[in-house]
Amino acid sequence: MRVIVTGATGNVGTAVLEQLSGTGTVDSIVGVARRKPEHTRAGVEWVAADIRSADLVSLFRGADAVVDLAWVFQPTRRPGDTWRTNVGGTGRVLAAVAAAGVPALVHASSVAAYSPATGDEPVDEGWPTEGWPGASYAVEKAYVERLLDLFEYEHPDCRLVRMRPAFTFQRASAAQQRRLFAGPLLPDRLVRPGLLPLLPYPRGLRFQALHSADAGRAYTSAVLSDARGAFNIAAEPVLDRAELARLLGVRTVEVPPWPVRTALAGAWHLRLVPATPGLFDAMMQLPIMDTTRARTELGWQPRVSATDALREFLEGLRERRGGDTPPLAPDAGGVARHREFTSGVGGRDPVDDRLCDSDPSG
Repeated sequence: MRVIVTGATGNVGTAVLEQLSGTGTVDSIVGVARRKPEHTRAGVEWVAADIRSADLVSLFRGADAVVDLAWVFQPTRRPGDTWRTNVGGTGRVLAAVAAAGVPALVHASSVAAYSPATGDEPVDEGWPTEGWPGASYAVEKAYVERLLDLFEYEHPDCRLVRMRPAFTFQRASAAQQRRLFAGPLLPDRLVRPGLLPLLPYPRGLRFQALHSADAGRAYTSAVLSDARGAFNIAAEPVLDRAELARLLGVRTVEVPPWPVRTALAGAWHLRLVPATPGLFDAMMQLPIMDTTRARTELGWQPRVSATDALREFLEGLRERRGGDTPPLAPDAGGVARHREFTSGVGGRDPVDDRLCDSDPSG
């Protein structure tokens, strides 16, 4: 079986390669990324290709399945750039899958594609996927869901799977996710258990998470099965105020969301953080996902709890850990780029030339 993975060097991509390599069924794995890693990975053929411009039809021809993880998060200040990759590039992937006659496509959607929900009643895969209009990431994920609807209608012979994972963490993704979401000014003491005297916590904030290895196992199960349709992927428990207080060993005080949002907006406009205030708004509105379908139809069970996945990520932050691919490298961006970010010289984001090769959040 020949499987091609786009965005293969990122947080989820490296985990998917690891899991595919451990199967006895997949004997040919092609890892596609804009920048080939310097190291080799057993059983993986690396191909440097940009989904915005490469000849994807020739690349996909002869594949039994394509796992599409290619996505960029930055530059958030130029949403047209991310749209061209995330929406335009995904459209080219879909067209190439159809033209090359690939029989199966597993695409990385996200919990961010879902419409806002009130309350904590878990939603299944039938919940509307209109995203949150104030966050480019959510808008792009929701728009791609419409592209997938059209592809599914026009190409019923291609088995299409949409994976909708929660926030996805591992130790090796710490440096990348710090650059993309928190920026270079995040104090280490903020992620050291017991060192914060008090943590203001936005009222109503709760989210789901899973370990990257468990995400890789879910994608691999989707490739090897006959499953179609959408699958919610998340581990337990839901991460809320009480769970995060235990994890960080800190006392929390509940505050309204607006002061946190205001502080984040000010920091973003001053170029102190790369994550937009709209992303915070979207996070406050996310539904809790019901993962029953993945557990029953894919036979998938997370092996790492959401708390342990986040704990491993925080340990990676404290240790300044990263991975051995360009997007995950701990030194990607460099000191000069950090200075540019804090000063705003040139009006650019510090990661413009270090765009992630797969969705860093899952």
